[in-house]
Amino acid sequence: MSATPSLTEETATERDVELAVSGMTCAACAVRVERKLNKLDGVRASVNYATARASVTVPAPADDDVLTETVQKAGYSAEVIRPAAADEPAAHSEDRTRDLWRRLVVSVLLFVPLADLAILFTVMPAARFPGWQWLLVALALPVAGWSAWPFHRAAFVNARHGSSSMDTLVSIGITAAGVWSLYAMFTSADVTSDASGLWLLLNSKGVAYLEVAAGVTTFVLAGRYFEARAQRKAGGALRALAELSAKSATVLLEDGSQRDIAIEHLQVGQRFLTRPGGTIATDGRVVEGQAAIDCSSMTGESVPLEVAAGDEVTGGTVVSNGRLVVEATRVGRDTQLAAMVRLVEEAQTGKAAVQRMADRISAYFVPTVLVLALLTFSGWLLVDGSVERSFTAALSVLIIACPCALGLATPTALMAASGRGAQLGIFLKGYQALESTRAIDTVVFDKTGTVTSGRMSLVDVSCADDVDRAEVLRLAGALEEASEHAVAAAIGSAARTELGELPQVERFTNEPGLGAAGVVDAHEVLAGRAKLFTERGLGIPPELDRQREQWEQQGRTTVVIGCDGRVLAVLALADLVKPSAERAVRELHRLGLRTVLLTGDNAATASAVAGEVGIEETIAEVLPGEKVDVVRGLQSEGRAVAVVGDGVNDAPALATADLGLAVVAGTDVAIKAADLILVREDLTAAPDAIKLARGTLRTIRGNLVWAFGYNVAAIPLAMLGLLNPLIAGGAMALSSGFVVSNSLRLRRFPSGATSASPGTASA
Repeated sequence: MSATPSLTEETATERDVELAVSGMTCAACAVRVERKLNKLDGVRASVNYATARASVTVPAPADDDVLTETVQKAGYSAEVIRPAAADEPAAHSEDRTRDLWRRLVVSVLLFVPLADLAILFTVMPAARFPGWQWLLVALALPVAGWSAWPFHRAAFVNARHGSSSMDTLVSIGITAAGVWSLYAMFTSADVTSDASGLWLLLNSKGVAYLEVAAGVTTFVLAGRYFEARAQRKAGGALRALAELSAKSATVLLEDGSQRDIAIEHLQVGQRFLTRPGGTIATDGRVVEGQAAIDCSSMTGESVPLEVAAGDEVTGGTVVSNGRLVVEATRVGRDTQLAAMVRLVEEAQTGKAAVQRMADRISAYFVPTVLVLALLTFSGWLLVDGSVERSFTAALSVLIIACPCALGLATPTALMAASGRGAQLGIFLKGYQALESTRAIDTVVFDKTGTVTSGRMSLVDVSCADDVDRAEVLRLAGALEEASEHAVAAAIGSAARTELGELPQVERFTNEPGLGAAGVVDAHEVLAGRAKLFTERGLGIPPELDRQREQWEQQGRTTVVIGCDGRVLAVLALADLVKPSAERAVRELHRLGLRTVLLTGDNAATASAVAGEVGIEETIAEVLPGEKVDVVRGLQSEGRAVAVVGDGVNDAPALATADLGLAVVAGTDVAIKAADLILVREDLTAAPDAIKLARGTLRTIRGNLVWAFGYNVAAIPLAMLGLLNPLIAGGAMALSSGFVVSNSLRLRRFPSGATSASPGTASA
């Protein structure tokens, strides 16, 4: 009988389960959990150490408890992620980050004086005083004990389950250095005062071992702290998406009364009320009322959508004006917002190549080092017969192999790059997607709010003969200032900017979906679509009508202005292209990258914008969910895709892309789903971001190669007894110093504005 619990039954159906896994402290832990889960019958699992999540596919009738029990038997904790408990993993991550910060602060504060005194007592034995050993112990014990406790605890748990991790190596190195230091300081003879400096350096009677124990703790804690901060932000996009949904709904009962209920109790078929400024509770169909819906949070489009009875509305959008009664058609996990959450979740489950490489190496590195240390001890004991020399050589192997440089390789590069990135208007969120920047060959731009400003502006006015432009703006501006519509607001703002104070409008009436009417200075003023005028029997002069059609073919929004039964003018409005967009696209082309404009807007508008900035390919009239399909389609063609966006509808595409870039003016959801954030208004930050990401990846890879190469070269020297533990500790510090200095070169990373060249694309 197999000892492995079975999850299978006779079924052909499967379902997906998300687990929040806690207790993982390195990539080797993720490999162990993944291996345990995949041993279950019918189970496919992928464990992402960076997000502390396991994505598991199981047979449909399987019990989730079997999954959590399997993880627990491996020495970790797990819980199934459910909508109601979405914030619990984030809270756990925040608690862990605070705990690491406290331990790191204590470690640094005690390590600095300990290192100074260790050096003093090593090179100047005369400075030692009665009880000097106890002073060093008092400084080192809190670091090697309390600060390093997470390493010791993880090593114990791993040992109890017959496994090992980086924590095992760190814990043994700290413990061995500390124990040997106590033995050497309290049992060995004092150093003679006439000893040479070199002899003191090589035979420091355990003083430096305490420094090594504290130093290892401090360096590894620093790496873990920055790692934990990145993990804490991993679920930010999902939480921001969930926060868009309404928390309650005002349901209309059969007797005509109203009742507020929690959103999770809302059912399909129920009717609910949404007032001006309120968030639509769930996907549904309008059964009563008319309103302008602000869909920018879901579609990224700047013009509000006019809806009336019979129209479909989406949960999470906001009613700008008007009152709606909506019948729920989809609730809970079936809504468009919930579907977008799942898209982001799916996009975040993949593993980066750097992470997979670290997983494979970590699975074998620690056991190999432990075996080498044991062989070193045994070999020297057989050859030399000295327990002290054998222990010293074995300790040197453990210390020289401690993964400080590995722990610093990524966070120090990210710190240096983020500092330089801030100067260039770029924020690097993490390293998981950086290796993909080398292969990026296609950049996909969202239109509204990314390539364009996201706000409607008056761009042109065409007046009939003998009609004054200023008079048209005065009348139209006065009328439209009374409306809350985005187009009307743009006209009113332009008129006030050009003319100053505007007259008051009287008897203002709104024509839903068509325009508005009112009295300005005793004149009957009418503004809106051409359809509004034709319905009232007002003909548009041929020259104005031709101009209107031409503007609409260019993707502009047109508004016809009439006064006292006569059409005076046609206004053209547009979402203006950002001044930097053309330069950014040109720079991307210089880097050898293809560009695509992806938008939910109509084809005419998309083509006009793409032509203005020089984007090569246009994909228009795309729904939010379809944006992910477009990105995946491009990837299936062999393209490595970067997406630049700002809206909620861009979040799944940003997460699905090989590289996601969010502009600072965008929603929190887009920013949290992206890999790189552009924090300057100049869109040329996009090509700069790609080049900085490539430079950062190159530095990280160089750091990792050095760290592993250093171990490969130094461990044999330690095994041969050619490295005293103090020298080994110094070499370890030099290795870390090289990694830090190599990372600091990123602070001089040049801006693409001054160094762009076609050759940079291969960086």
